[in-house]
Amino acid sequence: METVWDWVTIICFGGLVVLMLQRSVEERTRDHLMEYLFPALGCAVANYLGNHYSDIGAAAVLVLVAVYVFKVLKFPPIGPNKMDGPDRP
Repeated sequence: METVWDWVTIICFGGLVVLMLQRSVEERTRDHLMEYLFPALGCAVANYLGNHYSDIGAAAVLVLVAVYVFKVLKFPPIGPNKMDGPDRP
């Protein structure tokens, strides 16, 4: 935990873990465990790039991870596909 990229990627990965755990206890699952593989690997790649090569490359990878979480994992839940809770028909 020496660089800024270590902290940024750990925070992003922690948020991803919390999202996965929150959704794993729902009655109806929205996504599969494998859908979390890409953003988790993206956090690792961004950390490596930021520590060894390019800050711009690391930032670009983190932007791709954020877009993936927004589009594929649908967080935050907005629009007609959002699940409102256990009372949903």
